[in-house]
Amino acid sequence: MKQPRTLVVGAGIAGLALVRALRDQGLDAEVVERDPDWRTTGAGLYLPANAVRALERLGLGTELARRAHPVTRQRMLDHRGRALADFPVRAVWGGVGDCLAISRADLHDLLRSAVGDSAVRLGTGVASVDDAGTVTFADGSSETYDVVVGADGAGSAVRRSAFRGAEPRFLGQICWRFLAHEDPAAPPVTDWTARLGSGGRTFLTVPLGDGRLYCYADVNSAEPVAPAGDWRALFADFAGPVPYLLEQGVDAYFAPLSEIDDTDWARPHAVLVGDAAHACSPSMAQGGAMALEDVLVLAELLGGAVKAGTAAGTDIGAVLSAYQARRADRVRWVLGQNRRRDKARNLPTPVRNLTLRLAGERLFKANHAPLHAEA
Repeated sequence: MKQPRTLVVGAGIAGLALVRALRDQGLDAEVVERDPDWRTTGAGLYLPANAVRALERLGLGTELARRAHPVTRQRMLDHRGRALADFPVRAVWGGVGDCLAISRADLHDLLRSAVGDSAVRLGTGVASVDDAGTVTFADGSSETYDVVVGADGAGSAVRRSAFRGAEPRFLGQICWRFLAHEDPAAPPVTDWTARLGSGGRTFLTVPLGDGRLYCYADVNSAEPVAPAGDWRALFADFAGPVPYLLEQGVDAYFAPLSEIDDTDWARPHAVLVGDAAHACSPSMAQGGAMALEDVLVLAELLGGAVKAGTAAGTDIGAVLSAYQARRADRVRWVLGQNRRRDKARNLPTPVRNLTLRLAGERLFKANHAPLHAEA
């Protein structure tokens, strides 16, 4: 039986990874990207061990290790630099594997190289997707597919059109991301390090190697918009090296934080992956990991169905439903743990600090324990 005609909407990390995973199953896919040029938003990524494992399953482990930087410890400090928790990442992940950090541009470039630019039609937006799998593009043309995959982020056009379900919910936090160089006069930043201030303020640094750092800062906010004035003033009371790094954050990438709490990801001819399905708080750094696991599971099920001769006509809907069923509990766990962690950051400062000093490592282990198993 011939393989399903598949369209992947979105050529970001999730979309490109899916094309790679489908090819590993002997399947082809068309890819469209609404942006007319290749571009990468954001700054860096911390890849927990389950994300690294997924990239290794895609056959990209060797190149990933060459481009990424190992992260061996996680540290939490108060805003003045006093220790709250400090533990090796192996204490959290055990034998699952290493944790790495990489710039978002490097990861995207790695996936582009693995897929090839010729596979992607840039400047091709999607206007609508109907129940029969017919896609109307922004230029008015239309084509019909057996499977339409929304890999187009939290503002997914596929989700809005084909699913008409949950919209992203603002989490009451806004953030800035940027890349910076270390202060040569200060001790090197060798670990994942979160500095926690009052009012839910967090400033995270993750080393990328060669003196580069991924910097992430967030604060509580009643509105999903940037505050008036220079945002960096919100972190003026943080100890070094934060002031030095903030000098380099003038063009930081701003974003409100949101989540999509809905496990309705499958239609007879359409399916959602990554942030299009379940955008989440970055608290556990699981957004990318969940997207990579999504694409592996979806590709495996589609490939298995084709080999078994069942991926045709209405049968494709059953395959997509099976993907949804297999992923739902794991995603719910991550959403739930993110909420608990985000709530804890708003505890009174003395209570939060004492909790992390007494139980930080144990809490991190509990947060991640169910993710040790394969997706």
